[in-house]
Amino acid sequence: MSDRLILITNDDGIDSPGIKKLAGIAVSYGDVYVVAPDSERSGMSHSFTYKTDISAWEYDIGVQGVKAFASDGTPCDCVRIGALGLLPRKPDVVLAGINAGYNISSDIQYSATVGSVLEAAFQGIHAIAFSKGVGQTDNDTVVDEYIDGILSGLIDSKLDYNQAWNVNFPLCTKEECKGIMRDCRISMDAFYKDVYDKRFEDGRFYLKIRQGRDWEASEGTDLYAVINNYISIGTVTNIK
Repeated sequence: MSDRLILITNDDGIDSPGIKKLAGIAVSYGDVYVVAPDSERSGMSHSFTYKTDISAWEYDIGVQGVKAFASDGTPCDCVRIGALGLLPRKPDVVLAGINAGYNISSDIQYSATVGSVLEAAFQGIHAIAFSKGVGQTDNDTVVDEYIDGILSGLIDSKLDYNQAWNVNFPLCTKEECKGIMRDCRISMDAFYKDVYDKRFEDGRFYLKIRQGRDWEASEGTDLYAVINNYISIGTVTNIK
């Protein structure tokens, strides 16, 4: 067993299947701690709590050899309280995911999965985010086939300060997957086509998002990779 200390978090909540799968794989690479939100915190980007207390409590996620804590904080909070307070020392690596839904293109701006690894990078900790496509044909065969090899290759592949790895698994079977596309750029193509439905009631406007996506992308980008059934591996960078 390596003396590597690993912290895992997510934005889907501590009971999500993705974090349990990731923790179960990570135990082969070191001493694993999980600090994750007690419920879903998607779309919270890099937000963190600084005017009120953050609570955390021990939580059994059912993965042998893993010590876990649930928290009422954001994913960014979970990295901070884990790395700076709950763990016996600062972790060597932070893993986030496996997120249910891609973190690609302009979605990275909103993603709390990506926000959590960028917080780790800001703290000087090597970090990797994992996400997968979801839909009616959703299955984990691509994840199961490739994730161990990808983690093995990236866990010691240190990046520049303020950078983190970002991995996305396509929405297809392992037979349909064409392999890994590395060094993917973040797609700057217009991905979001959102509109808001509006109603007026009791003196207020109520607005609810109706999501739209443009599934076309430039070659060599993360979005292009997953559209074409490749695993996307690229990097994300904090503001410098």
